[in-house]
Amino acid sequence: MQLYNSLTHTKEEFIPNEPGKVKMYTCGPTVYHFAHIGNLRTYIMEDVLEKYLRYIGYDVKRVMNITDVGHLTSDADEGEDKMLKGAKREHKTVMEIAQFYTDAFFADCEKLGIKTPDVVEPATNCIDEFIKVVEGLLEKGFAYIAGGNVYFDTSKLKQYYVFNNFDEDDLEVGVREGVEADENKKNKNDFVLWFTKSKFEDQALKWDSPWGVGYPGWHIECSCISMKHLGEDLDIHCGGIDNAFPHHTNEIAQSEAYLGHKWCNYWFHVLHLNTNSGKMSKSKGEFLTVSLLESKGYDPKAYRFFCLGSHYRKSLVFTYENLDNAAQAFDKLIARIAALKVDEGEKVDEAKFEELKKLFTDALDNDVNTSLAITALYDVLKADTNAATKLALIEDFDKVLTLDLISHAEKIRNAEPANSAADGELAAEVEKLIAERAAAKKAKNFAEADRIRNYLAEKGVTLVDSREGTSWKLEG
Repeated sequence: MQLYNSLTHTKEEFIPNEPGKVKMYTCGPTVYHFAHIGNLRTYIMEDVLEKYLRYIGYDVKRVMNITDVGHLTSDADEGEDKMLKGAKREHKTVMEIAQFYTDAFFADCEKLGIKTPDVVEPATNCIDEFIKVVEGLLEKGFAYIAGGNVYFDTSKLKQYYVFNNFDEDDLEVGVREGVEADENKKNKNDFVLWFTKSKFEDQALKWDSPWGVGYPGWHIECSCISMKHLGEDLDIHCGGIDNAFPHHTNEIAQSEAYLGHKWCNYWFHVLHLNTNSGKMSKSKGEFLTVSLLESKGYDPKAYRFFCLGSHYRKSLVFTYENLDNAAQAFDKLIARIAALKVDEGEKVDEAKFEELKKLFTDALDNDVNTSLAITALYDVLKADTNAATKLALIEDFDKVLTLDLISHAEKIRNAEPANSAADGELAAEVEKLIAERAAAKKAKNFAEADRIRNYLAEKGVTLVDSREGTSWKLEG
């Protein structure tokens, strides 16, 4: 398996530290708001990587943090704490906010077919680990105390900018508006390991420490949570490209300074999901969430299919037109699978199975090329072999793709004939409204389309969208 390593900027053969076993760490969400679909693209691609490693026989242990303290609105260690910002916005406690949005994140992951990591650890569970590592960095001379805070001293490193070939936009540090320079820092790149003083005094979560009552910086949590559950060496560290600097850069700095040796061998970074106006964020334009896509009639698995159609190291542009195209292709794919019929006594052609499976593994062995893996799926449907072999391959590939291909196809095969319970007058009204809804969707007037769907739902009419158009049935 060849995997692109962001640290060396080359595609390398993947060789874990321990044969047959993979230690994998994923930067988790800051749970102060819903995850937008740009965030979730990263988790989808990491999910494919993990599942493919398992598919080819590795014993994978994957760990993910939950940032429920310490992530400021600026990654430059200044500004308001994101968790406190969320609590103020919704008039809840910080921990109520953390629990609500942690649950919401995993609910979105379930809809998208993203496996929950083996270990999920909130930062607030690991205060003792943070303090231990900060003490160790002070003892080794890699940290200093100034203005009540503990800082990592980047001047003690031979090299700080380890991810040094990214565009300026990728290396942008957090939110710049209204941020003042931290006069306590010896060097502009130094970062906070532990706060007892900050730009704001109403931090909700604080703990006793050798340096006073305070709370950890953001960067220290991932290093410590990884070491706690995966030991002193790591095979793969994953995250979005915007985490490469400063977050992952700072993780490497503090981890290797503390351990005294190389910490992680492979870095897997997923590029941005962009809109036509640039990088997607929670503060710009329409806040695009899984729930919003569902409210507009999209199957979350169609969004996953949309993401799998592009390589993880390429920026992906989201528009509703692009998503519509992916959703239509997904529906057509499901319909083709639903049309497969296994004759009585038909068996899987093992030789053909292995031949077609190799197309799939070759694609994913080539730096997790999901686009080519989808092509391999279509190759199965076009192949000169029986339905039993095709269905076995589709089910096998879906262990990694997680598009629920077989179950989606079964729903189509088992669908009841529409309209059988309706009288002529109701049928005429429903068909008229379906036509109006289709026109509204074409005009991107989703509010009107939703109004029509809700109006019909109140009358007990359920709409069923498919590639052939919209059918309906009368409930009850």
